[in-house]
Amino acid sequence: MAVDVAYDGETGHEKSTVTRYDVVVLDRDLPGMSGDELCKEILSSGALTRVMMLTASGTIEDRVAGLSLGADDYLAKPFAFPELVARVRALARRATPATPPVLSAQDVELDPARRTVSRGGQPIELTRKEFGVLEVLLAAKGSVVSSEELLERVWDENADPFTTTVRVTVMTLRKKLGEPGIIDTVVGSGYRVPSASIGPAEA
Repeated sequence: MAVDVAYDGETGHEKSTVTRYDVVVLDRDLPGMSGDELCKEILSSGALTRVMMLTASGTIEDRVAGLSLGADDYLAKPFAFPELVARVRALARRATPATPPVLSAQDVELDPARRTVSRGGQPIELTRKEFGVLEVLLAAKGSVVSSEELLERVWDENADPFTTTVRVTVMTLRKKLGEPGIIDTVVGSGYRVPSASIGPAEA
């Protein structure tokens, strides 16, 4: 997961208006703009973002109040971190269009669930960032994806927007995928994988 952090409501509101998050984990007791207010703002924006509310109170009344604001899930403190992660992943699946079991283009196949990539049936070892870039490009189904969008989807807010990290990652990804190349550079726009298809790659 690429994670951004805000320590008060105003900062959280600013970040949520600039970046489309799959999931926002929102403390109801934020300083400044309250978590309740921020939840309403996120929902009124029409974004597909899913909201999980956190609170120190675990009463039924408090849970009902949080969910009545439009939150998708509710977790009382203290909580087990693995449970938080599991709930965030479940909400993320609901926040984005359903992805196919396998993404493919030509003879390259990427399985998001198993975190595996192969070409011509041969497994390819990728770093997490390389895997993330390839997944985003394949999921775009032939559309151009800008470097800025790749930074937003695969890295976090601490990534320098003027860095060459995306270009370098795409370069190493191309080397690992081998020939013929499947990632095109669209000058001035970004990258794309032509003829990306859903399901098993065609023979």
